[in-house]
Amino acid sequence: LVKLLLQRQDVNPDFPDNRGKTPLSHAAHWGAEGVVRLLLERGDINPESSDKNGRTPLSYAAERGEEGVVKLLLESGNVNPDSYDNNGRSPLSYADEWGEEGVVKLL
Repeated sequence: LVKLLLQRQDVNPDFPDNRGKTPLSHAAHWGAEGVVRLLLERGDINPESSDKNGRTPLSYAAERGEEGVVKLLLESGNVNPDSYDNNGRSPLSYADEWGEEGVVKLL
């Protein structure tokens, strides 16, 4: 379904919702590695996009311990693992708070 939607000219894969979260942020948050990979391969989305709270896809994936997604985002070379949200929190701080040791090691 995602592949079909991404083929349509009238679909913007980087369009944020009312909270500023993009499809990549949602996919990262829920650990949808395949969707994250598809979106990153397009090359026309911003993997460093931030929502109204200043949180990035990496921040959401780190908080939930989504190691595969964190790896994909870091390997893209287009994300800053040291970014901070509006509350002064980094992806590392979220991973550490929730005891996500695998993600902490990646970051």
